[in-house]
Amino acid sequence: MIKLMTQMGATPMEVRLSGKITDDDYEDVLTPALDAAIEANDRVRILAIIADDFEGYEFDAMLEDARLGLRHWNGFDRVAMVCGLRSINMLVRGFSALYPCPVAIFAPGEEDDARRWLRESLGALHQEDLGDGVLKVSLLGKLDAAAYDGEAEDMNAFIRRNDRFRLLLDLRDFDGWQGLAALDAHLGMIRDHRQLVDRAAIVADAAWMRLAARVGRRLLGVDAQVYPSDAFETAKADLLA
Repeated sequence: MIKLMTQMGATPMEVRLSGKITDDDYEDVLTPALDAAIEANDRVRILAIIADDFEGYEFDAMLEDARLGLRHWNGFDRVAMVCGLRSINMLVRGFSALYPCPVAIFAPGEEDDARRWLRESLGALHQEDLGDGVLKVSLLGKLDAAAYDGEAEDMNAFIRRNDRFRLLLDLRDFDGWQGLAALDAHLGMIRDHRQLVDRAAIVADAAWMRLAARVGRRLLGVDAQVYPSDAFETAKADLLA
């Protein structure tokens, strides 16, 4: 059984799963609720509470789950799951890197923590015009797809003022991407603007330096210079020179 715990079309959306999940649960409850939430909000955040008496999915329900996930692949912004069943938790953790959005697992009794996680900001992307055709882009924290909302237009506005530009990419406080959708949004923004980058400098800590060098060469299409975290001002000065 799937029970919708919030109003139709709301996000975050809460659902409770108990007993055996059937195809009717999707057709009558989850699919209409998810369709309404995505239509109203573009992307939806979901709290799934798995009851102790959860018995799994019937075969038709498994197929419907797969179809629904593929149909709304880019519609999931964040998913929190409250579950005390070890087998379910292990399965979700094992496949979490393949999900299109951040996924977090909470123990029974931690529903309020899960709701806070769904509301809070995980990371941010900041752009700053340093003048003379230099754009500074800072990636902060753990980025989800929502962090890129509106950023492409800000970059386009900068490009309209400068035609071509030099890029300063600041990764000093970057912790990675949350889900495949966030990584896809990042790569999409790079693909859309890489031909306009004349030079690039990347500032990163030791953990990111090797990856940063590969990103500069392969994705930006330029031989980006990589600087350690304590050389930010040097990187900035080199691009402005």
